[in-house]
Order: sequence, then structure tokens, then C-alpha cells
Amino acid sequence: MATIPAFTTSKLFRVYNHYRVTVGIILLASLYLQSDASISQTFAPYYFKIAAFSYAAVHVFTAFLLLAGIQPAVRHIVFSIFLEVGLVTAMMLFGTGISGGLGNMLVISVAASNIMLRSQLGLLIAAIASLFVMGQEIYLLLNASSNIDSVFRAGVLGVVYFATALLVRNLSHRISASEDLARRRAQNIEELERLNHQIIQRMLTGIIVTNEFGQVRMANQAAMSLLGLEASEDIDLLPEDLMERLRDWQLDPGRKSPPFRGSSNRAPIQANFAMLQKEEGQDILIFLEDTGKIAQQAQQLKLASLGRLTAGIAHEIRNPLGAASHAAQLLLESEDLNQPDRQMTEIILRHAKRMNGIIENVLELSRGKSSTPEMIDLNEWLKSYINDYTAGGAISADIEIRLEKQGVHGRFDASHLHQILNNLIANGLRYSSAQTGYPWVGIVVGEIDDSHQAFLDILDNGPGIDNDQMPHLFEPFYTTDKKGTGLGLYLSKELCEANQAQLDCFKRDEGGSRFRITFPHPKRTT
Repeated sequence: MATIPAFTTSKLFRVYNHYRVTVGIILLASLYLQSDASISQTFAPYYFKIAAFSYAAVHVFTAFLLLAGIQPAVRHIVFSIFLEVGLVTAMMLFGTGISGGLGNMLVISVAASNIMLRSQLGLLIAAIASLFVMGQEIYLLLNASSNIDSVFRAGVLGVVYFATALLVRNLSHRISASEDLARRRAQNIEELERLNHQIIQRMLTGIIVTNEFGQVRMANQAAMSLLGLEASEDIDLLPEDLMERLRDWQLDPGRKSPPFRGSSNRAPIQANFAMLQKEEGQDILIFLEDTGKIAQQAQQLKLASLGRLTAGIAHEIRNPLGAASHAAQLLLESEDLNQPDRQMTEIILRHAKRMNGIIENVLELSRGKSSTPEMIDLNEWLKSYINDYTAGGAISADIEIRLEKQGVHGRFDASHLHQILNNLIANGLRYSSAQTGYPWVGIVVGEIDDSHQAFLDILDNGPGIDNDQMPHLFEPFYTTDKKGTGLGLYLSKELCEANQAQLDCFKRDEGGSRFRITFPHPKRTT
């Protein structure tokens, strides 16, 4: 059986009591507007006035209780309606009986009780109203103030009470069932809305909903993070770089937007646009992708292809190269070898060693070892790393560590970070020594204020990198050192991307270069 919520019952009772107050006021007004001769025609004029005053007073008092904030329970409503039926019956008894028309008021009382209660109590009230009306009419008949016709009309009115109760009760149950269905659907919609909001906020893809003028309606946490904004910060308009790409897309929807940087410390962002149709107007849905993840996926494909290639290289080149290198070493041991031939043999060995280094680096890439990131205390980890590095033969090198903040943590594969720093520090020491005659490298540990991402800066005092060299710096086999393989920086870049980190190079104002490793956001685990 459908039930009605307590709040709705209370609200309906308040409305119904307003009606009863209005009726009571009209009854009192009619007493003063009617002549004494009209009132004297009633069975008991004095008691009729008392019943009318009581009817108005009881319901005005009830109205004040409701205004005071009292919430009526079911028993209060039942008692109030029983009292109302009694007072109306009393007015009929002390008045002119069924012929006065007051019995029709109980039709509304029965209907209202069945709307508010929607239970067997509604039928009980209809039965009591019928009995009261019949009883008072029989009493008047016994006192010669009524007739058989009036008693019959009272019986018909009792049937009307029951018919009203059954009809209204049936309609109320249908309305209540519809209300329950609407309420459940509303709850489901609210739950789905909360679920969708939570899913959107937890997505790693940045999502922004904006109108055609770039006014932001909604942005999830990933979008705010990619744009370099705090999650609690309000964003009303799109950033200028993103707004420029939105305008280009509006002019040519088939055009792919170039990546842009939300901030200098983050990987480039790829923006994609889609139209979001509404009943009135249209919004634009913007998807922001971190190209660091895209680069990581591309790197896995590259490593897979490179692995198949290097398997053939190792078989076809490495064995003959090892034989040639071994033969050159045996040739150097000959006592009959003159000085020019000895120099030529040393050149063969040196270049064979360089070729072997290239093959080793390519094989390292081809192995495609997946990263196993862990949270690293960079301050403590660097102290241990520098001790190991200097103990390995670079004791004369000056490696200076500067901590901008204590307790900086970054998520990275420790073995990969070890390999990256080996490359960057070795390059820095070599170029600093060539430029100044003193092998110096500085390491700065810090944290980006707005995103709380850790970073490592590797500084050197070398000649720096020319603007025309900068675009090719991380390309494989690109090198400005005749003795280099051109794979060190490329390998470092690939390892950073495998850990969702970013490796960038900048010029220092005081001369030299600055390589920055920007660690992924500490909350990102995938």
C-alpha cells in the first residue's frame, strides 16, 4: 500500500485547517448577519451558537499551534477530524437538522481525511459521520422536529460519505503510487548525477564545458591540474592559449589543434573539441590530454619495434665487430708493428669501442624494461647517489647539491633515475671542464608551488646549447661531441617519459645549461 510522507501529510493538514478556519469565520459572520427570528427557528438556538463558536475557536487554536511549528502526527489529525465531525453534527442537531445543509460539510471532511490518511481510518471517519448524521436526525424525529423524509435523506447522505471515501481513497492511492515512482526516479537521477560528477572529477583526462565565447561552465580536477590551476580556484574564462585553439576549431572543426603548455613545468597538452547540443543554444566540450601519457604509449611501441631491430643488429654486427676488435688487440701486441701502423690499429680499436657503445645503448632501449615507480625522498636518495658516483672514480669532480625545500618526494623508478643522472652529470662535468677547465655540476632539488610536483635541476658551466641545436637535442644519434654516441639524452628522455616525467633543457643566464626533470604529480599512480 502506498504511504504518504509525514511532511506531505503535515502540509495537507495545514491547508485543510485554513479551509476550516475560513468556514468557522463565515459561520460566525452568518450568526450576526441573520435576524433573531431566523435563528429562533432552530431546535436549540443557544446551543447552536455555542457549537458554531466552538467550531471556529478550535480551528483557530489549531492554526496557532501549526504556526508555532508543531508537527501534527496521524493521531492528532484523526482526533481533529473526529472533533470536527462532532461539532458539525452538533450544529445540525441544535439547528435545523439535515435540511440546514450543514451535513454537506462532512463530505469535504471525509474526502480530506482520506486524502491525508490514505488508510482504513478514512473509512472509519466516513462510518462515524454517517452514524452521527443518522443519529441526530433520528433524535430530532423522536422530538417531533423532523420527519421520515429527513431520516431517509440522512441515510442517503451517509451513502454519499462512503462513496466519497472509497472514490477519494482509490484516487489517493493512485496519486501516492505516482508520487512514489516520481520520488524514486528523482532519487535515481540524483544518484546518477552524483556518480557522473565523481567519475568526471576522478578522470585523468581533463574535461571542460564552455560556451562558444569561452565562458567556463564546468571543469574537472584533471583539467585544473593540467592548466596549472588549484582545484579550489574558480575559472571563468579559458586561458588565452586554449581560447586561441577554440577559435581556430570554430573556424575549421576538422583541423587538429597543436599542443600547448599549461605551464612551463608541465608536458604539452593536446586539446580536442566536440559540440554539446542542448535544448537552447549549444555548449562546447573540451578534452585535455596529457601528452606525457601519449608519449609513454608511443615509447612502448617504439621500444617494441626497436627490440626486433636490435636482435638482428646484435647477431649481424656485434659478433664480427668483436672479432675485429680482438684481432686489433692481438695486432697491437706484435713487436714488429711500426709506429704508424700502431696508431692506425689504435684508431680501429677506438672506433670499434664506440660502435660497441652504440650497440649497447640501443640494446638497453630495446629491452623495454617497464618502470616500477616508487615514492623517493629525493634529498636522502641524492646523498646516497652522489656517494656512489664519486666512489666510482669521479672523486675530483665538484658536485654541488642545493636543497630549496626539505622533504621533497617524487614518484620514479630508482634505477631509471640513477641511469638518467649518470648521463646528465657526465655530460655536465665534461662540458664544464672543457669550457672552464674545472669539472663542476650543480643539482637543485625543489618543488613547484602551484602543482606540488618535485623537480631536479642539473646545472653546468659549459658553453650552453645554441638555438638551432635545441630542437634536435633529444633526437637519437644527434650529438655535438665527436666521441659521443648521440643516445645519452635520447635514452634519458625516453626513461623520463616511461615514468610520466618530463625532461627539458634551458639556457642559464650566467652561462651553461640547465636540464630539469619534472616528476609526475604525487597523486598520479597510473
